[in-house]
Amino acid sequence: MSQPAISQPVATRYTTFREFYPFYLSEHANRTCRRLHFIGSSLVLGVIVAAITTGNAWWLALAPLAGYGFAWVGHFAFEKNRPASFRQPLYSFIGDWVMYWDILRGRITL
Repeated sequence: MSQPAISQPVATRYTTFREFYPFYLSEHANRTCRRLHFIGSSLVLGVIVAAITTGNAWWLALAPLAGYGFAWVGHFAFEKNRPASFRQPLYSFIGDWVMYWDILRGRITL
């Protein structure tokens, strides 16, 4: 006799960033994950500066690798969860930079 399928809980779709950000922060509880996000975001800023100062837009090709590469290692290896960018990419992108700014201001610890 076959087992009934177990339904997966439906992921919450947030309609405002204000609703989404507490969830986003809960997905970044692991300190190493936050540190990797911060490193990746800092590298993205460095890549943008390199592109501007050298006049070579090819630098920008490294931005997604730096930003998402470090973040995804943080999620898969340390946080042990699926990045929020897979579910709500725009709010997640905004959340990355809000969290970065909150870390710079000391509101979130590394």
